[in-house]
Amino acid sequence: MRIYLFWLFVFTTMTSFAQLTPYEKSSNKATATYDEAIAYYQALTAAFPKQAKLLTYGQTDFGKPLHLLVLNKDGVFDSSKIKQVNKRILLINNGIHPGEPEGIDASMMLARDLLKSQKLPKNVAICIIPVYNIDGSFNRTSTSRANQNGPLAYGFRGNSKNYDLNRDFIKTDSKNSKSFQQIFNTWQPEIFVDTHTSNGADYQYTMTLIPTQKDKLNSTLANYLTKTMLPDLYSEMKAKGFELIPYINSVKETPDNGISGFMESPRYSTGYAALHNTIGFMPETHMLKSYDKRVESTYKLLQTYIDIVERDAKIIGENKAKADETIANQKTFSLDWKLNRDKFDEIEFKGYAAKYKPSGVSGLNRLYYDKNEPYTKNIKQWNNFEPSLTIEKPIAYIIPQAWEKVVELLKLNNVKVNELKSDVKLETEMYYITDMKTAQKPFEGHYLHSAVKVEPRVQTINYYKGDYVIYVNQKTNRYIVETLEPQAPDSFFNWNFFDSILGQKEHFSSYIFEDTATDLLKKNPSLKQKLEEEKVKNPELAKSAYAQLEFIYKNSDYFEPTFMRYPIGRLIKDTKLDIK
Repeated sequence: MRIYLFWLFVFTTMTSFAQLTPYEKSSNKATATYDEAIAYYQALTAAFPKQAKLLTYGQTDFGKPLHLLVLNKDGVFDSSKIKQVNKRILLINNGIHPGEPEGIDASMMLARDLLKSQKLPKNVAICIIPVYNIDGSFNRTSTSRANQNGPLAYGFRGNSKNYDLNRDFIKTDSKNSKSFQQIFNTWQPEIFVDTHTSNGADYQYTMTLIPTQKDKLNSTLANYLTKTMLPDLYSEMKAKGFELIPYINSVKETPDNGISGFMESPRYSTGYAALHNTIGFMPETHMLKSYDKRVESTYKLLQTYIDIVERDAKIIGENKAKADETIANQKTFSLDWKLNRDKFDEIEFKGYAAKYKPSGVSGLNRLYYDKNEPYTKNIKQWNNFEPSLTIEKPIAYIIPQAWEKVVELLKLNNVKVNELKSDVKLETEMYYITDMKTAQKPFEGHYLHSAVKVEPRVQTINYYKGDYVIYVNQKTNRYIVETLEPQAPDSFFNWNFFDSILGQKEHFSSYIFEDTATDLLKKNPSLKQKLEEEKVKNPELAKSAYAQLEFIYKNSDYFEPTFMRYPIGRLIKDTKLDIK
């Protein structure tokens, strides 16, 4: 009898669960706080324990763990077991910018409705991060987003270290990023959605969309994205009353002059996802539309993703497996891309007339959009990117054990890392940094490098027991190459992981080195000839005694070989290594 009453209670709780979200309780005007969201999910999973589970991963800079809600019709909440039965993983990330909270509220309602209606998909496990930037969600005001129409109060873009977490996926300065990568690489989603709110021009659409840039994505994935998934997303959302448009990245002040695609590098969530052959989306609701419409459009878009992934589960899985295999065997990798400004297409755009009138502040002309003059017309879209820098992968990268953070991040991203079991001398290709630009102001806590030029030199290098060997024959090859090749825009080098190599440690005293330099020129006629040739090419050198000493010094064995030498070696000859 007791068992019967217990299951009657459970059944009654599950079937009657209709708890309103804080958003709904506020008549669709307020967004849930972090504590409200977690409490809601805890109640939801208690009501539906067989199909929903709230997990935690790691820590955040705010001292709280990162939560992950897993919805699975089969009641299995172990990622490896879900993969074994060939289910797809859809990962939804909310609140990376807590002032853009539509996804937080939409996901809470969607999870409830899927469970209550017993309409969880058969072939898809849905993973939801309730609030990613927990830190920023506690910094709650109604003024930090001056251009936004609601909700009543919301979080702040920066986390507790004042990092924009959507710039932190490679450098990983925050604990949030480390915990996110643990989630991502544990669950290995085929499809990833990161919910946002836009800024910028005014227009008629409630929702814009940034998909992974097709030209940088693996071709198998790009073909499915452009020919199947995007057209279906656009048509389904139009049928649901929320017509989509590509993200409005205006080439000039207003969209009338056309828009260009967005090249998301790996610092961004969707750019990071692309390194793992995951198709990513960044939906951006329009900040001037009412909050209830923004949440509704996000809800319907997330539901559409679920429906499409469920429908195409088989082909999505096959595409991901094929892309992983291709990347593992790929020899040439593009590190950077440029927009083809000669190639464009035309898309229908529903905007408002852009006009000018005297400013109430300055008296000068100011831009405004006249909502009394909506229009529909075709505009140009530039969305074709071409590789601007490519490299041939080495057989392996060899990383001295001193660079611990690099290895830690590689391991976090499912890169197979080997260790040398004994000391060895190896002929490896080493890069010397010959030129670069460095930002004059810090960006996200770093003085970023860019436009890096390298000179490869083959050298015999001493490596030691415990140094790391990373073979470039893995499905994670894109992550490996785009972080370890210094010329890549978001390489570890450009994020200042290796700045200590940019400082010279030894030098000379001129009055002493004068005699040494004289002796070097006597014993080395080729060095003397090289100096004379350089003096002809560079008259200023001929006028400076110190500059000539510097030239001799840098072309002698006295000059330190590690200055400006990138410390990660490229193994380019197939060599049998004693590794574990």
